[in-house]
Amino acid sequence: MMLYFVLLGPVILFSLWATIKVKRTFAAYARIGSGSGLTGAQVARIILDRHGLMEVGVEESHGFLSDHYDPGQRRLRLSGDVFHSSSLSAIGVAAHETGHALQHAEKYAPLMLRQAMVPIGAFGSNFAWILLMLGLFLGAMSLIKVGILLFTAAVVVTLITLPVEFDASRRAKAMITNLGLVTTDEAAGAGKVLDAAAMTYVAAALTAIVQLVYFLLRFGLLGGDD
Repeated sequence: MMLYFVLLGPVILFSLWATIKVKRTFAAYARIGSGSGLTGAQVARIILDRHGLMEVGVEESHGFLSDHYDPGQRRLRLSGDVFHSSSLSAIGVAAHETGHALQHAEKYAPLMLRQAMVPIGAFGSNFAWILLMLGLFLGAMSLIKVGILLFTAAVVVTLITLPVEFDASRRAKAMITNLGLVTTDEAAGAGKVLDAAAMTYVAAALTAIVQLVYFLLRFGLLGGDD
C-alpha cells in the first residue's frame, strides 16, 4: 500500500505537468504563424498526396485537440484549431496525425498490434474495476484475478501506444522539413508541440503501470501483502 502511494504521488504530479505543458505549448505556438501560410488541413493534404494517399480524406472535427486518424474510414479528422490555422502548432499536429495515416498504409507493426488489441483493452478497462469490486465484495479471488488480467490488457495497449505516437511525431518532424513546409526554425517550434504532447502518453502509461503494480501487491500476486 505504502509503495503505491509513494509511486502514485510523483506520477500524478507528472501527469498534471504534462497536461499543463501541452496546453501551454500548443497555445504559445498557436500564436506563431508559418511563413508558408499553409493551414493544418493543407499541410495534411500535401503530405498525404506526396505519399500517394490521395484516397485518405481530411475532415474537420469538433472539440479542442480532437485530432485523430480513423483507420476504418481512412479519414484524417482535424479539430477546428488545427484544420483552419496556419500556426506552427496546427502544422505540427496535422503532420503528426498524417504520420498515423502513413503508418497504416505501411502496416507499421506497432500500429497494427494496437488496432488488434484496442477492443480487448477497452473491454478490460471498462470491466476490470467491476470484477475487482465484485471479487472484493464476494471474497472471490478468482474474480479478482480475472479483473487484474483484464486490466493488464488495458495496460499493454497503453504501452503499445508509446512507440506508435513517438514514431508518428518522428515522421511529422521529418516530413514538414523535407517537404519544405516550414523553415528550420519553424520546424523546431512545431517539434516542441509534438514533444509536449508525447509526455501525456508517457504519463498515461506510468499511471496505468502504477495501478497494475498496486493491484498485484494489494492482492498478494507480486510478493506483497495487504
